Amino acid sequence: MQVEAFKVFRDLVDSRSFSKAARSNFITQSAVSQQIRSLEQRFGFPFIDRRHKHFSLTREGQLFYQTAKKIVVEFEALQHRIAAVRNVVGGAIRVSTVYSIGLHELPPYLKRFLKEFPSVHVHVEYRRSNQVYDDVAEGTSDLGLVAYPAPRQRIRIELFRRDRLVVICHPKHPLAGRGAVTVKAVAAEKFIGFEPDIPTRKAVDRIFLEYGFEVTPVMEFDNIETVKRAVEIDAGISIVPRSTLAQEVASRALVALEFKGREFHRPLGILYKGGRVHSPAMRRFLETLKEEIVPPKTGRRRSRRA
Repeated sequence: MQVEAFKVFRDLVDSRSFSKAARSNFITQSAVSQQIRSLEQRFGFPFIDRRHKHFSLTREGQLFYQTAKKIVVEFEALQHRIAAVRNVVGGAIRVSTVYSIGLHELPPYLKRFLKEFPSVHVHVEYRRSNQVYDDVAEGTSDLGLVAYPAPRQRIRIELFRRDRLVVICHPKHPLAGRGAVTVKAVAAEKFIGFEPDIPTRKAVDRIFLEYGFEVTPVMEFDNIETVKRAVEIDAGISIVPRSTLAQEVASRALVALEFKGREFHRPLGILYKGGRVHSPAMRRFLETLKEEIVPPKTGRRRSRRA
């Protein structure tokens, strides 16, 4: 019997999802089912109570889970310590991230890391913010990246970086010619926002409320790319992190405006589960994320006539 089967069972119980357990172990859902059946046959008891619609364990399954979890933690720690002694940086790192960070913030760090450690496989999955927390807590991801990180039980948080928030509008919008705008001016326009449960949406709402405004978006989306596309067709204006605008500002599809007299920032956090021994690859990846990488400029291009 292999420890990998214990890990599959642990991940299945933690996530209560065959698809997540399969993704976490880089196998198919049918392989997860086969390994669980094999464990049950080996011990002579069903571990999963299949009489119920929702996932639940039998008494034997609960006992096996508690022991399997300890065995897997010790085995993984042993693997990581041996790799550290041998100075081997390899294996896989599973990353869950929200779209804006995964598409615009992570790539230069990932490129630098993989250039130095090409034998490490970094699997990146794009998720909503609440799902990133769940993935890290359940162990289906080794590391998470979110905006406005909030304390959660069993999760450690480290600062990744801070994004400056800016106003974006269509190049022909009346605000486009201004170098900077007030919160009042933004609140008076048709506004395109994120969905209410998105952390950046909550932060933007707090900005408006601080200045005495309550803005109801004319459109709401769950990711930054769709927000930008809506602004590109002049459906309204929005507030987004400046680091996500390099391509649109360079091609003059959008205009980015600063806030007059004040800066607002979006903090980004690195999440990982506390109490676990990190592999050498994970430690090096965390070190890379803390390095300084200068983002591309998103200012307007100079006119060729200038």
